[in-house]
Order: sequence, then C-alpha cells, then structure tokens
Amino acid sequence: MPKGNKIEVDGVVIETLPSACFKIRITDPNYPENFIVRGHISGKMRMNYIRIIPGDRVKIELDPYDIAKGRITYRYKEIDPRQGQQQWQRR
Repeated sequence: MPKGNKIEVDGVVIETLPSACFKIRITDPNYPENFIVRGHISGKMRMNYIRIIPGDRVKIELDPYDIAKGRITYRYKEIDPRQGQQQWQRR
C-alpha cells in the first residue's frame, strides 16, 4: 500500500489501555457521532516522550482498509481560555 494512502481525522482520547493503546472518539462530522477507534502512539511520539492522557485532543491516521484501528500522530496543545485565545492550538 502506498504511504500517502491514510485518512487523517481528529479525536478525543476517552480511555487508556495497556501497551500504550487508547480508545479514541472521532470528532469528525463525516463519521457517526460516537464512533470509537483503538489507537496506538506513533514512533516519533514515543521517542520524544509525549504523554497522552484521557481528555486530550489528538490527530489520528486511519488505514482505509480497517478504520477501527489507527495511529496517533499528533497531540494538540490546550490553551488557557481566560487569555481570549482558541481553546485548542497546534504546538
């Protein structure tokens, strides 16, 4: 399969599972409202010790052949809403 053949969607981590796996609810409007996938952390995130906890907003790559599994490629940074900025912003 070609490398560029991935589906990128945003989601919210709802549960932590063993072996650095997570249950993630997809927030994309093209998917059903409570669509949940199982995702694992990408290698670059492991190398840089980026921690993910329930409630974090993440970007996921889904394989078009099996959209029930994915790879977490990015964790969005939360901004303090009291400063008048957007609640979520890319780092």
